[in-house]
Amino acid sequence: MQKIFITIFLVAFLSGCNYLTGDDGMFRDRGGDYLEAAVIPDMAIPNELDSFTLDQLYVIPEQLAIVVEEFDGTPRPRPLAARMQEGVRIQSFAERSWIVIDATPSQVWPLVRDYWTELQINLDYENPIEGTLETAWLEVDNETAIRNKYRLTIEPGLHSGYSEIYVLHLALSRQEEIPASIDWPEASNSADQEDRVMTSMSQYLADRNDIYQASSSSLLAGSIAAASKANFIEDDQGKRILELRMGYDRAWALVGTALETAEIAILDINREESVFSVQYSGVNEEDDGPGFIRRVFSFGLGSSDEEVVGLDFRVLLQETESSINVIAETLESEDEDDRIRNSLLVAINNNLN
Repeated sequence: MQKIFITIFLVAFLSGCNYLTGDDGMFRDRGGDYLEAAVIPDMAIPNELDSFTLDQLYVIPEQLAIVVEEFDGTPRPRPLAARMQEGVRIQSFAERSWIVIDATPSQVWPLVRDYWTELQINLDYENPIEGTLETAWLEVDNETAIRNKYRLTIEPGLHSGYSEIYVLHLALSRQEEIPASIDWPEASNSADQEDRVMTSMSQYLADRNDIYQASSSSLLAGSIAAASKANFIEDDQGKRILELRMGYDRAWALVGTALETAEIAILDINREESVFSVQYSGVNEEDDGPGFIRRVFSFGLGSSDEEVVGLDFRVLLQETESSINVIAETLESEDEDDRIRNSLLVAINNNLN
């Protein structure tokens, strides 16, 4: 009797569930009802009434025709200026520009030659030991009345591991005979032509991913003056001097900027005597951490334990036949600690840019 009762109860219960959740049940799944919804015409509004509130909220646009031009293969993307890496940039000073690249001259030389090779431009002269090459005479922009020639010079950069590339443009009328020896001017005949080559070459170098590979180095170009443009030397008395192998104007500007970047207090500037009067107290040793540019501080700044006293120095630029020597001299004592003087020169050198 009990089994019969349980069986009748289960049948009634299952029938009730179907009644509640089945296709015709009270709580049926209504997710697909929209598929059977009828499309009714838009509501007609009498002319005397305003119908602006009955605009369609979800307008279905007509299918747009997409026209795609066929092409063979994948097109090469155009080079963008945004792709310029930090290791390749163009610097300018006194109406002269040059490329600065974070690579040695021996690494740069073969890449510069590859640049002209890809342009299918022949070279009339190349000397990797001097870091100089000259192109053949060219026609630019289909200008048949003028011949054009370019000279590139690769020099060591300010610091070790850097290079500078200079471009010089020469123009010659077709009516003139090509000279046996070229007398290159100090400045390009056309600044626009120089800028075009420099911009194109800097982009080419930035796009090369093998610029730092040893396999792309040139053994001959490795003999280009190994010393950078900024080097430490000693005078006859054994005192340290910062030697800058460049023109006076550029050296003066670089030293002034380096003092400001290092946050060294500049008390006076005398261009006629080539002197910066500064106040310097050394380097904060607490900030000497890996990857951290040590902060140079001047008089009036110190740690919480003891006040740091600054010394007055003269930073003198002395011009020689081949370089500009940067000399630091104290104004207060003849027997001061050389470590502070040398630290001042190191701070200047580290902030040359």
